[in-house]
Amino acid sequence: MGKAVKLADIAEKLGVSVVTVSKALSGQKGVGEELRAKIVALADELGYRLPSAAEKINTNKGQSIGILIHEKHFSKYNSFYLQMYQMLSVELSSAGYFNLLELVQYDSEKELILPNLVIEGNVSGVIFLGQFSREYCDFVRSKLTVPVQYLDFNDNSEEVHSIVSDNFYGGYYLTNYLFDNGHTDIAFVGSVLKTSSITDRYLGYLKSMMEHGKKINDKWIIEDRDEKTGIIFSPEVMQIPKKMPTAFVCNCDLTAGVLIKKLEKEGYKVPDDISVVGYDNFIFPGTCDIEITTYEVDMPVMVKKTVEILDKLIRNKEVSSKTHIVTGHLVEKKSVKKLFTEF
Repeated sequence: MGKAVKLADIAEKLGVSVVTVSKALSGQKGVGEELRAKIVALADELGYRLPSAAEKINTNKGQSIGILIHEKHFSKYNSFYLQMYQMLSVELSSAGYFNLLELVQYDSEKELILPNLVIEGNVSGVIFLGQFSREYCDFVRSKLTVPVQYLDFNDNSEEVHSIVSDNFYGGYYLTNYLFDNGHTDIAFVGSVLKTSSITDRYLGYLKSMMEHGKKINDKWIIEDRDEKTGIIFSPEVMQIPKKMPTAFVCNCDLTAGVLIKKLEKEGYKVPDDISVVGYDNFIFPGTCDIEITTYEVDMPVMVKKTVEILDKLIRNKEVSSKTHIVTGHLVEKKSVKKLFTEF
């Protein structure tokens, strides 16, 4: 018996997406008549058979999803994405999928080397977990005929669905919280253009500062990671300004923990002398002795949403929007000092 013809086979021969082929063969809108005719003709020529209703019910059984994570996300103490991967693995399993995890190295990203799971072509969908370069994402996607999903970043591509935390308003709420506690001299710690998440969190900080009539001090925008590798600095490498603010908004809890250690080395006490807030509500145990006030990322909802959308795309169902924002919430802990007494 010959190998069964798949939608991906037709898509590859015509240089179109699997979704386009599915729409054409099922009579859905969104495909030009000339292209639809070519797809139908090729499907007939190859002997493609539409699956029965019973087959569609179990269409995902035994299928594998490829998960790509950059090696920079597994640096010392940075296990946020490991936890997210574990949740993702469980959620995919519950939906009837296997998963294949592949770590992408710096050189592979820089030199545009395809992941093995893409070369082997044995996955029904691919999830980019955590930020990659736009160039690398575009390159990998150009070699795929299966649905692609971005989790915890967005490169503004109109063709890819992405799930992100509410980074802008998270940064905004954190900065407002510091103002509410009497702070007016507030710095931001994060390499602003290194990832889309940091950029959005900085813009939230900027909005709050502007609304409170505060000018941005360039010396209070502090780099937190290596320009080439993206790995967060150690306390020995991180720089702090000579003229200190009363509070720092950090783009993530790991950065906040490193900053606190740096401040302690310089003789400052948190929160007695300096207040610090973070983002994620996730930090490797032992990284920091002080419980950090933070904006919690709703990781379970982000993961669940990712799997739901990818499953729909694999089943050729419509998904309304491209970027899906999952809100979090502020978590008060012990790293912020009030600078006034409430009456």
